[in-house]
This record gives sequence, structure tokens and C-alpha cells, in this order.
Amino acid sequence: MRKSLRLRMVLLLVSVLTLSALPGGNRAAFAQDQSKPITEDLLSSVVRIKTYINPDGRTVDNLGAERDGSGIVIDDSGLILTIGYLMVEAHAAEAITNDGRRIPATVVGYDNDTGFGLLKAVAPLKVRSMPFGKSGDLKVGEPVLAASFGGRDGIAPAFVVSRREFAGSWEYLIEGAIYTAPAHSHWSGAALITREGKLVGVGSLIVGDAPGNGGGTAGNMYVPTDLLMPILADLIANGAAGGNPKPWIGVNTQPSEDGLLVSRVTPNSPAEKAGLRRGDLITNVAGDTPKTLPDFYRKLWSIGIAGATVPLDVQRDGQSQHFDVQSINRMDHLKLKSTF
Repeated sequence: MRKSLRLRMVLLLVSVLTLSALPGGNRAAFAQDQSKPITEDLLSSVVRIKTYINPDGRTVDNLGAERDGSGIVIDDSGLILTIGYLMVEAHAAEAITNDGRRIPATVVGYDNDTGFGLLKAVAPLKVRSMPFGKSGDLKVGEPVLAASFGGRDGIAPAFVVSRREFAGSWEYLIEGAIYTAPAHSHWSGAALITREGKLVGVGSLIVGDAPGNGGGTAGNMYVPTDLLMPILADLIANGAAGGNPKPWIGVNTQPSEDGLLVSRVTPNSPAEKAGLRRGDLITNVAGDTPKTLPDFYRKLWSIGIAGATVPLDVQRDGQSQHFDVQSINRMDHLKLKSTF
């Protein structure tokens, strides 16, 4: 009873602080939303995960050899959904419940296209599993709750401020990404929960312009859980999504006035093997000029499946150069432990 009272007090305090920063029209909606039941029982399904990465892993330099964030228990067998960069190339993992129990977990699967990762506790977690909602029904302006591990200490009310595609510099594109504000400080793997207490997104990033209007309002980007449903069975059964893998070449790019600037070339990637360098300016992909990151990715992926040759024209030191890059499936580049 005391815990429930403390939870309500925390929600009320955070609500007051958030209300002070909201336009008047949204305050009523937010205040009304706080009457919805968000219980500690529901929050228990958001657990802490710690992962230990293969020392030879390709992602160690960027993401570290040990990673820490949140995961969401999504069934009674102990299946845990998280954001994939927390667990990709892991050789060991553990889940830590809000009451401090530490349970080893195994890697189940990872999907490069969506960024989702799955783990499974090796023993019962004895927590409630979180039901799924429909992220496609989530509208701009809706109040939501962002929840990281830690129970009541990990919750933060927010609003959906934008629904739009997200393009990451690392050959990553998400349709219908969910942007929320204010920002949650522990976003990695956090649960995005509707007023009905259902899971609609998994925390991926903190961003500087969540509404996408250039106003500089900080917030978070969540990967919609609707993207999980078509691939969940394959992830559980095979450790990866089915279907033909996209071609991956291994460059990070940033838009510029003259083209796409290569900011990083992944070591041992097809791009490095073909001779691309940091500072190259990609001006042409298979005869077309990419104007934006999403445009670049769609042109790249339209060439064929993984293994297709990607013709690129670049500007280097004021000179035009042509490269034929033999793409691969990125999953083949990673050092994945075969526990799935």
C-alpha cells in the first residue's frame, strides 16, 4: 500500500513539473491521463539488462564491451525485448528485476533493420509481462509514459510530438518512428507505454529536435513495436528475421550541400575493402544522385539483396572517382555468438 502511494506521489510531482512546460491545450489532456492506472506491477515488467560483448566484436569500439540499459518482459517465459545495440554481439547477459534479483539471460535474436533485440531469462523472472498496443494508432499530442528500469524511479511522463521516418547515419531507416518530449535521461531500451498500460515503442535515442520543426526541443526516438510483429516468430526460431537481407556496405554518411559526406568507414567492411575513405563525398549511386539519407538508403537497397554490387561515384580532393562495392549482409559482418 505504501509503495502504491509513493508511486502516485511521484507521478503527481512529475506531472506538475511537466505541466508547467506544456501549452494550455495539452495540460488538460495530460491531467486527465494521470487518472489512468499505471501500477508498480506493470512497471515491474521493465527490467535492467547488462550485457558482456564478444571481445572481438565489431561493435566494441563504438558501443563498448559492457552495456547497460532496459528491457521489457513480453511473455511469461521470460522473453525480454530491448534495443539491439545493447545486446548485439553479446556472449553473456543478465536481467535485474526492480527488487534486485539477478537472472542470467541468453541471446535469442537480433534484427539489424528494425534495431530490435531479444533476450531470454534462464529462470522465472516472477514479474508481469507487458501487453502490446498498436503503435500505428498512436497520434501526435497523445500523453504517454516512458519507463526505464527502476520502477517508480524510472518513469517519466511525455507527449508524442512527432511521427516520421528516422534515418541514422549507419545505414538505418525506420518508418513511422515515435518522437516524444520531454526527454527521458535513460532511454536505451525503455518502454513507451500508452495510457491503457500497453507497450508501443522501445527507446533508441535522445534527439535534439524531437518535433522536427527546427525548434530545438529535446526528446527521444522510439522504435514502434508494430515493426516487431512480422518478424517476432523468426527472431525466436532462427535468431534473425526472415526474407532477403538488404545490401550493406559499411559507411556512415551525413548530408551536405554537395552530396553525402562519408564520416566513417567501418573497418573490414565492403566500403573499406573497395577503397572508400572518410571525407569522400558520395555524389551518385547506380546512376542516381541521392539528395537525403533516406533517398540514399532506398537507392542502395533497390539495387538488390545482400551480395549485389553497388556502383558509387565520389568526389575526393576535387577529383571524381568510381567504386564498385561488393555488398554483404551486415549480420555476416558481426561476431554473433551462436546461442540462437
